[in-house]
Amino acid sequence: MENRSIISLAVSAACAAGGAFIAATGVAGPENIAFPEGFEKGVRYAVVDRHDTKQYRELFATPEAVKAVREGKPIPYGTVLTLVQYKAQTDEKGRPVKDANGRFVKGDLIAYTVMEKRKGWGAGYPAEWRNGEWEYAAFTKNRKPNAKANANSRNCFVCHKPHEGQDYVISLASLSGTALGAAKRPSGPGTVAIAEFLFGPQTITVKQGQSVRWTNVDDSPHQVTVLGETTLRTPVVLKGQSTALRFDYVGTYDYICGLHPAMKGQIEVTM
Repeated sequence: MENRSIISLAVSAACAAGGAFIAATGVAGPENIAFPEGFEKGVRYAVVDRHDTKQYRELFATPEAVKAVREGKPIPYGTVLTLVQYKAQTDEKGRPVKDANGRFVKGDLIAYTVMEKRKGWGAGYPAEWRNGEWEYAAFTKNRKPNAKANANSRNCFVCHKPHEGQDYVISLASLSGTALGAAKRPSGPGTVAIAEFLFGPQTITVKQGQSVRWTNVDDSPHQVTVLGETTLRTPVVLKGQSTALRFDYVGTYDYICGLHPAMKGQIEVTM
């Protein structure tokens, strides 16, 4: 639930036309979702540290959804997944404070994001960016609809679209209780790991004509977009997948994650 990506480029025309279509049908839109009062009485199935935004996040699910998924059944209609965003506590240098287990320490509440599944809810969206029967909505820390975030709710669809095979739920492994923990980070010349919403190493040097390979070990999808006068861009990569770009000209290249622009990296290409 977690902006531009290769997918968003493919669906931009549909988004532009889709706004009028959605308004005409009255079927789709974040207005369908009411704030899920009592969500905290459900199951807290994951805690996530977002290094790119210095956030501590908690994910809650309705008990019926957890029961179904852990029995190997499809996620049922009526499922509500609630993401609660907090600032991570930081030290005097602005670095997140960590507990004895190396995890962020929860700070002030920021906002909520909710995804809900109801039969027929997806009918109002173009096929190019429809997420099955899921709808998304953002709420302020006061539990009121977040108009600014909801105006850009298509970003939720773009981010979740690559996860069609798991009913568009990025955190399905945690929801089902099958998450294996941190994946092994690759290393070596010309290799960058995408982990904890960071590029590592953040700056890498390669020779002219060589390639840089990125491997995603996050649960979330990522996509590399090189900035400046270039069209270099990778496909969206899911957890465990790798992608590469070749750099034929000497220079310094800044890049971001197309899905999470706060993630930044740099490539230095030498003779």
